[in-house]
Amino acid sequence: MARLKVHNLQGQETGEIELADEVFGLTEINKNLFYEVVKAQLASRRAGTHAGKNRSATTGSKKKVYKQKGTGNARHGDRRAPIFAKGGKVHMPTPRDYGYRPPAKVRSGALRHALSLFVKEGRIKVLDAFALDAIKTRAVAQALGTLEAKGKTVVVDTKENDKLRLSTRNLETAMFLPPEGVNVYDLLRHDTLILTQDAARALEQRLTK
Repeated sequence: MARLKVHNLQGQETGEIELADEVFGLTEINKNLFYEVVKAQLASRRAGTHAGKNRSATTGSKKKVYKQKGTGNARHGDRRAPIFAKGGKVHMPTPRDYGYRPPAKVRSGALRHALSLFVKEGRIKVLDAFALDAIKTRAVAQALGTLEAKGKTVVVDTKENDKLRLSTRNLETAMFLPPEGVNVYDLLRHDTLILTQDAARALEQRLTK
C-alpha cells in the first residue's frame, strides 16, 4: 500500500493514509499512455465547424456560359466552376467530429500512472479536509501558500464542497475538480496536486473497480 502523509490547512502533519499501489504506487510510469489519452482529449475539444462552399453551395446562375462548340473557348457548364471568380472551391473542408475514445483500460491506466507520477515526484499533498467558513478566494490562496503548493495547482475534493469550488474559480494558478472529473490532461498541465482524504478514497474506488 502507498503511504502518504496527511496534513491540515495549517501545514501540520496529522497522520497517514494508505492507498492502493495500483493507483498511487506504480513505480514504472508509462508515459505513452499519457500521449494517447491527452491526444484524444484535445481532439474531442475541437469544434470541427470548419466549412467552405463548393460549386453546389455557391450562388450564381446555372445557365451555360456559352454554347458548347464554335467559340474557341473551353467547355463550361456554368459560372460556379472553381476557375471562375466567385465560383465554388475545390476540396473544401466540411464540418466533422474529431472526437474519439481510447479503450477504457487505456484511459484508467493513464490516470493511475499520472497519479503515481505525482506521488513519485513528491508533488502531491493530502489534507484531512479543506473546509472554508465562507466563499472567499483569498482564503484558498492563503491556504495554498501555507501548504507550499508550487506552480499551478489542482485541488480535488468532493463535489458537495461548493465553498471551495466557488472560492477557487477566480484563481489563475489553481483549479478545482471533483474526483469524478479528474483527468490526465488537467493533471499533467499542473505542478501540484492537493487531495482531501475523501477525494483520495473516491479516486481509489473509481480506479480499482
